[in-house]
Amino acid sequence: MKCPICGKPATPEHKPFCSRRCAEIDLGRWLNDSYALPAPPEQEDEEQE
Repeated sequence: MKCPICGKPATPEHKPFCSRRCAEIDLGRWLNDSYALPAPPEQEDEEQE
C-alpha cells in the first residue's frame, strides 16, 4: 500500500501513511476543510412549493 500523501510505501506504525508527518498533513487537511464531498445544490423553499 502506498501513502496517499507522498506515494512512499506505508509503514505498519502509521498505516495507511508512511510517516507521522504525512498523517499530520492529512489531519490538517481534514481540519481545514480541504477535503469535501460533492453535494446536490440546496433548493430554496419557494421552488419546493
